[in-house]
Amino acid sequence: MMNVILVPASEPRLKPARLPARVPSAPPWGFPELFVISQTALPAMLFIPGSQALRVFMRVGAYVISLLGLIWWWHSKRSQRSGAQPAQFWLLGALAYLLLMLLHPATNNLKAGLAQIVLYLAVFAPMFWAPTLVRGPLHLTRLLVLLFICNGVNSLVGVLQVYNPAVWMPAELSRVVIASPYGLDAVSYIGPGGTRIIRPSGLFDTPGAVCGPAMITLLLGLMFSVSSTGLVKKLLASTLAMAGMAAIYLSHVRSSLIVAAIMVLASSGVLMFLQRERLKAMVLLGLFGFILLVGFSFAVGLGGPSIHERFTSLFEETPLELYYKSRGEQLEYGFRTLLVEYPVGAGLGRWGMVNIHFADPYNRKSSPIWAEVQPNAWIIDGGLVLLVLYAGALGVNTWSQVRMVLAAETQAQRLLAVAVLAANTGTLALIFSFTPFTSQIGLQYWLLSGALHGAVLQPKRGP
Repeated sequence: MMNVILVPASEPRLKPARLPARVPSAPPWGFPELFVISQTALPAMLFIPGSQALRVFMRVGAYVISLLGLIWWWHSKRSQRSGAQPAQFWLLGALAYLLLMLLHPATNNLKAGLAQIVLYLAVFAPMFWAPTLVRGPLHLTRLLVLLFICNGVNSLVGVLQVYNPAVWMPAELSRVVIASPYGLDAVSYIGPGGTRIIRPSGLFDTPGAVCGPAMITLLLGLMFSVSSTGLVKKLLASTLAMAGMAAIYLSHVRSSLIVAAIMVLASSGVLMFLQRERLKAMVLLGLFGFILLVGFSFAVGLGGPSIHERFTSLFEETPLELYYKSRGEQLEYGFRTLLVEYPVGAGLGRWGMVNIHFADPYNRKSSPIWAEVQPNAWIIDGGLVLLVLYAGALGVNTWSQVRMVLAAETQAQRLLAVAVLAANTGTLALIFSFTPFTSQIGLQYWLLSGALHGAVLQPKRGP
């Protein structure tokens, strides 16, 4: 006979308790945040009177921090969790070839050769450590906000340097600029009333240097303006974007305006055609047009008619004619002359800041070579091999980011991927008018690339 337990009908049955859904959160502040802040804070220390004597150490410090991240990544077992990215193999190939170039008979000296290699390594190092240290979309969002604030402050200082140079312009400018045979004439223009205006440096000591941070401020300001939820945040983002646009005009660097337009068009194009976010794309373009015009009027009022003449000259010739006169001739010289004369490279330490600070000026077999565009610099340092390897790294990295935009699962992830892809598109455009991948602009490119990989991979690999 079975024992039966009766349950009173009035007694409710207990249901299993539901656990609250886990709300994702960004990790505590750490090395990536320190790295982003340092890229603005270290150059800003050159505002301290008498700091020019320590300029090399302060400028090198921005790259040393990147190398510290690489050392941590190399010794950490957690580096295996992020997985190798395709661009990393191309970059390692470029590094190996640069090491081989130490044996080139025209390498200036061992010190300059090693300095050139370390510079390349420091610039692309974030592509190795950032995927491990950046954990999820919220972490990447924090880094983009920090990047926006730092560059925004930089842009505001640049505008103030034209408004009141006695207060905001650094006490000492770069000695490299001062020692130029052209002096300040090459880095200044005539403002209202015949006053001479030095191109704003922002939180740097090089006239005109504010244009780099200003481009990022403009792009991220527009992106945050269309994606933020609060009115105050939208207004703040738009205000800083306006400061970025004004700083570009006041710097007199026309190529920065073109690159900024390329970044905005890239972001709106991706939003419209790949993500079908047509409303956001149209708002972004409309706001950009408004800031373009208002920023121009403000800059002309502050900097005088020379700004009007400088930027309206963009419409006096075809884009190809204008580019050829400014940088196209140098690019042609690189492929028609340098590549023919130095198909495997001209030796290390023969151009740029490395040549100025580390090379032996009395080495007649390794005289300086001028390079203002990135392909020429690659040809000098490693010929066709380095040109192909580094270009390959950029190509596979760009394709990887396009795939991440297409595969984004949420709207927040899509906007993050679009912002990174647009910012990096601007850096790629700078290749033909500057040498970004031996500067802090290249550091920013590989940081954003590695951080985006980390943000995408983290939800899949778990905490």
